[in-house]
Amino acid sequence: MIKGITDVPGIKVGHYTDNKSLTGCTVILAENGAVGGVDVKGSAPGTRETDLLKPGNLVQMVHAVLLTGGSAFGLDAASGVMQFLEENSIGFQTSTVKVPIVPAAVIYDLDIGDPNVRPDKRSGYIAANLATSNCVEEGCVGVGTGALVGKAAGVNSAMKGGVGSYSIELGNGIIVGAITVVNATGDVYEEGDIIAGAIDKNNKFLNISEYMKKSSFNANPGENTTLSVVATNAKLSKEEANKVAQMSHDGLARAIRPVHTMYDGDTIFCLSTGDLQSDVTLIGEVAAEVVEISIIRAIKSARKVGNILSYKDMNPNKR
Repeated sequence: MIKGITDVPGIKVGHYTDNKSLTGCTVILAENGAVGGVDVKGSAPGTRETDLLKPGNLVQMVHAVLLTGGSAFGLDAASGVMQFLEENSIGFQTSTVKVPIVPAAVIYDLDIGDPNVRPDKRSGYIAANLATSNCVEEGCVGVGTGALVGKAAGVNSAMKGGVGSYSIELGNGIIVGAITVVNATGDVYEEGDIIAGAIDKNNKFLNISEYMKKSSFNANPGENTTLSVVATNAKLSKEEANKVAQMSHDGLARAIRPVHTMYDGDTIFCLSTGDLQSDVTLIGEVAAEVVEISIIRAIKSARKVGNILSYKDMNPNKR
């Protein structure tokens, strides 16, 4: 049975979910440390510690990645993840204390639920404390609680997004996994067909790529984003982890249209936890595949919230 990104040795996932205010956060723990990389292709990101992950900078290992709702306010939740890691003596050793390295990225979910409630330090601590190597819970949980998709035509035309995870094991023991939250401006596609996105009053897909050519474009800057964390037990240098993160964006481009817009903060992190030898191009290609599938799983696992329809509502006879 595929558990998702937690199939990768050394990776745990924990969710904090606020079903009342419709927000939450998700922590991807690498307690033994992981070589990290990142690639930001959206033009409206909300991030933390991404410069640290670039080649040429001192720190090589990260200990967790936080994906959170609450827009830039939600970055506060990273402090809770740091607290959890510090209590467990995990971090970058300085001359006095261990400093946990916790990159983070946000989605904007303030247009659903209570906009005055956002993930905070307590939320991040709870998510980290709940992290497990068990099967990843998908759908409207954690950072996916308030996620929407197809917001290019406005929130009232959007469908429910969520969080999804998937992994692929190669024949030599190498595993590549991903976890993705979909809160995109664009539509989500599977095998060339739209499966979630902007809908009209008759619940028919508008097809944003065509709609935006002939209608007013209603997306708001900074209010849309797809975030992924890719992990593998293949050995990657910091430079190679950044390359894999870059190649992983092909998965977004295969599943979401339009993507990497001026309105999205699309960001992908890459974590390497192991020492198995492999070709970085192979890992990057498989990473793009697991990102694509994790997006589709996020959509198919989502559920209706209020009047916001989900894939399951549009396809009651499909799983």
